[in-house]
Amino acid sequence: MSETNPKVDALVTNAKKWREEFEALRTIILTCDLSEDIKWGQPCYTLGKSNIVLIHGFKEYCALLFFKGALLKDTKAILVQQTENVQAARQLRFTNVQEIIKLQATIKSYVKEAIQVEKSGLSVEFKKTTEFEVPEEFQQQLDGSSALKKAFAALTPGRQRAYLLHFSSAKQSKTRASRVEKAMPHILAGKGLDD
Repeated sequence: MSETNPKVDALVTNAKKWREEFEALRTIILTCDLSEDIKWGQPCYTLGKSNIVLIHGFKEYCALLFFKGALLKDTKAILVQQTENVQAARQLRFTNVQEIIKLQATIKSYVKEAIQVEKSGLSVEFKKTTEFEVPEEFQQQLDGSSALKKAFAALTPGRQRAYLLHFSSAKQSKTRASRVEKAMPHILAGKGLDD
């Protein structure tokens, strides 16, 4: 059994929602020889410096997030890809503690497999920035401004992807165009979406 972290003790004890579920998930994970810490404000379990799994809660469910979940075999077909843009992580979702108790052996086997994936050195093949769709509204601006085209090309691939995902996530053309307009000064200044 791994050592508990007092910060995680406090976080779980003070959880207003999903407390019982967090405790059940934590108990299972602590039997898997991982280190316990808090990252992104959530209980996170690591092997050395590598993140393996995170416990987090949402309005409708709580979940275990496997950082390299896309590489797990998922023999029970229970892993969930949060959105189509999430490439590596996968979730096991729960709505009550009984589900966790029922799947205890499966949860433990998935955590153990995630540890083996990490130990093996496997990594997720991420889509290249050039493979992301460029929304028409942004492409028109790029075609009309060589300065914008040059500034966008100078951004890091991660910043480029963030902009492309931000623009394309809007359902309506009007909203996409508005997002592009607002972002153009940042792009021209060499800044990322959140800079």
